[in-house]
Amino acid sequence: MPNEKATIVTYPDEFSKEEIKELALRAGYTVVGMITQKRVVKSEYGVGVGKAEELRDMVSKNGSKILIIDEEVTSSQANKLATVTRCEVVDRDRLILNIFARRATTTEAKLQVQLAELRYEMPRARDAVRYSANGERAGFMGMGETMVDIKFRALKKRMVFIKERLERAQANRNLHRAERRKLGLPFVSLAGYTSSGKTTLFNKLADESREESPDLFTTLTTTMRAVSFADQRRKIMLSDTVGFISRIPTYMVESFKSTLEELTYADLVLLMVDASEERESMAIKLNSCRDILDQLAVDPKKTILVLNKIDRLEGAALRQVEGDDLFAGFTIVKISAVRGDGLRQLKNRIIAMTYPPNPKAGQEAVPQRMEFSH
Repeated sequence: MPNEKATIVTYPDEFSKEEIKELALRAGYTVVGMITQKRVVKSEYGVGVGKAEELRDMVSKNGSKILIIDEEVTSSQANKLATVTRCEVVDRDRLILNIFARRATTTEAKLQVQLAELRYEMPRARDAVRYSANGERAGFMGMGETMVDIKFRALKKRMVFIKERLERAQANRNLHRAERRKLGLPFVSLAGYTSSGKTTLFNKLADESREESPDLFTTLTTTMRAVSFADQRRKIMLSDTVGFISRIPTYMVESFKSTLEELTYADLVLLMVDASEERESMAIKLNSCRDILDQLAVDPKKTILVLNKIDRLEGAALRQVEGDDLFAGFTIVKISAVRGDGLRQLKNRIIAMTYPPNPKAGQEAVPQRMEFSH
């Protein structure tokens, strides 16, 4: 429940501590305690036995009603830890889903969140039913097994219903995409870690005023706009997509596939990174983004790495970022989406990669469009 006090169990590195704290805050919890452990998921409690006892003492003193575990835990582990600490246990996956649910505003976004929640619940349903059965004996034709079957049938039925609705939405999206293709415009999609500044850049390029926020997952749906550049002869179709996050499970990526597939169909992907962050943080976030793009089978050759927020860097720090081997192999453009620095260079690079020069002299460049068999 929002505004309840929470204690966190996470890894000892600064990135993990800061990220899970931010996730907890965006989910509406008030963080009043934190414990770190090198291996979070272990033993029957999901944490070490000693840590479980330490948590019990900590929450009794700080008044926490919620324990946030920065990993996926089984329902059995969650129940045993809850029994020891007398707190509700929320794992990392559930926390992210809670934020998604708070941020979802469109029908499609809500359906995608519901599908991800059902996929989260499926493997936990059996244990959950058995714990709630309070002594019923599961077995062949036993009451406990019947409850399990009912629970599974209900989940599967709901999942089929939501998938059918998303498939209809996807069919409509495919029709719209086909219509847009007839305009002959290249597709350019924004991608990147959540809060990297994608929506700010989208607003700058498309002259829009979509919500910009430091909050995580401000964008859960795809927005598409036709964008004209200075000469009015070069146009692209620009889309903004849901932000990425580290250690996001495959089933969540799969649930948001109808939104994320814009990246698969794009002729060019602008992968945004917050260049003002510490190098370790940038490395983790960039690798997370690359993993998700790999899952979506996005061709790395059609990616521009956009280093955003350079207005926050001094000269020496900016030069250090420019020469960092972390970005080796990427086509790089440095910008400040807020201040407008580097936007002309970015537009020129977009044009160069989507409107390559026609080899026949005297002819205009033509859009570089990907051909799909779909």
